[in-house]
Amino acid sequence: MSNLSHAGQDLAGHPDAPEMSDRYARVMGGRDVALVDAPVFLLGLYCAISPWVLHFTTSQTTLVNHNLIMGIAIAVLGLGFSVMPQRMYGLSWAICAMGAWMIISPWVVGSSPDMGVVLNNVIVGGLAVLLGLVAAGASLKSGRGRS
Repeated sequence: MSNLSHAGQDLAGHPDAPEMSDRYARVMGGRDVALVDAPVFLLGLYCAISPWVLHFTTSQTTLVNHNLIMGIAIAVLGLGFSVMPQRMYGLSWAICAMGAWMIISPWVVGSSPDMGVVLNNVIVGGLAVLLGLVAAGASLKSGRGRS
């Protein structure tokens, strides 16, 4: 049987070592707001399933579709932040706008919403604005927010 172990091999002599090191530094340098990725994703998932959690699927059918679409969009942005941080953090302001829309959407999209629906959307919207501001602030501070 042949020995396939690669122990003891150093990449320092590799011709592409400086380029690989620079690329690694660029990729890891884009993780300034790594702690925001998961909460944005989870917030989007909750927003998408909130009509079924709070049982307003029969009384607010248009708001059910609205929250499902907005939740999926927020979750996709959160997923994009973790997969391609350098390209996606310019969209941090979009989460702020989506959060502001979530706050006013029960009255615009819904039809005479009850207090539970209003509180749900106001809390989800407020958290989206807060997380969007954190991500946008970090991206502006690092100079990547200019898109």
